[in-house]
Amino acid sequence: MNSISETRLGEVHPQLAARVRKMADRLLEEGIEIQVTQSLRSWSEQQGLYNQGRDANGNIIDKLKVVTNARPGHSWHNFGLAVDVAPFDSSIPDWNASHPAWKRIVAVGRSLGLTSGSEWRTFPDWPHFQYTGHLPESPDDTVREAYQSGGQEAIWNLVVRSEG
Repeated sequence: MNSISETRLGEVHPQLAARVRKMADRLLEEGIEIQVTQSLRSWSEQQGLYNQGRDANGNIIDKLKVVTNARPGHSWHNFGLAVDVAPFDSSIPDWNASHPAWKRIVAVGRSLGLTSGSEWRTFPDWPHFQYTGHLPESPDDTVREAYQSGGQEAIWNLVVRSEG
């Protein structure tokens, strides 16, 4: 993986980083190069993304500008347990979900135990992959409370415990 991806993988849970590296290696054998475009995200960054396409009350005013339905603390990115990746052609990301590489990216990610956001019914998120062990698909109150009391280390310990 390139240095940008490696820097971003340095911010996430080691199990997630290892699986994304394996995914990248397997895909590269097929001629598909991926890059990590997002990893750990602060709660304020999450709020900024959530605000896109919404008014001050959180109501959607421009559906085309909405990039997430996850408020701060409701995305695994906020806990270092999610990344976004994209296929790169000539050093440019290809965001077109109909690009044939996307189906392979999802298949390889899933084969390595990653959850793919492409499978989400109401808001498919093709670039999103997460590794949460047996924790819920989305962070719940228990996760947020653990984070408030013990920070990222507490969440990562929950993942390790859930792997059991």
